[in-house]
Amino acid sequence: MQVAALYAGKPAPLGPRKALSAICKQPAYFLTVHQDRTDEDTQANKRLHGGPEKVLHQYSLAGYELIKQHYPALAEQAIAGSIGENLTVEGMTDENVMIGDVYAFGEVIVQVGAPRAPCNKINHRFNTPNLDRFTGNHGITGWYYRVLKTGIIHTGDSVSLESRSEQTVSVGELMRSVYNPEHFARASDYVGLEVLDDEWRGKCEKAMAKAGR
Repeated sequence: MQVAALYAGKPAPLGPRKALSAICKQPAYFLTVHQDRTDEDTQANKRLHGGPEKVLHQYSLAGYELIKQHYPALAEQAIAGSIGENLTVEGMTDENVMIGDVYAFGEVIVQVGAPRAPCNKINHRFNTPNLDRFTGNHGITGWYYRVLKTGIIHTGDSVSLESRSEQTVSVGELMRSVYNPEHFARASDYVGLEVLDDEWRGKCEKAMAKAGR
């Protein structure tokens, strides 16, 4: 695999309230990756985005295809780079990327930390109500990386899976288990996984409570 594209952006007004958001990104030739940020990309809401557990966000091409299948009017809008991600790699999806996976992007080493929690900025970005709910229910929100080795990622860099835990769960399955009521009962299978951080362990516990587990 290789890095097909990189994206970075700066906060700008978005939606009816003109709240600042960096979801609208532009192609970048490289990203300079530190332990808690990149030099080229800036987040508007530091509480929900960015920081050491959310340095990079990746979204799958398969996620865009599912959106376009259900929302044909978005066929020209729902394209790689449009949902606020930093990375495009063909072949990596929410179903075959696992929590805790360690990947090498050229010289940079990263670890999958958690799914991206959907927010209404997605609705404003595409002018489509409840699109955030759709992505959450279907487990196509993409995922965040924490950084294990800093450096520079370039478009065209090779991408390889370095290690995977024997006890883990896919990004999509974890997302569905805490977001989609039809899947809440499955959270009991994942709450004890060591690869989960405290935030997502708590989400699993809440889903279990709602499911009566």
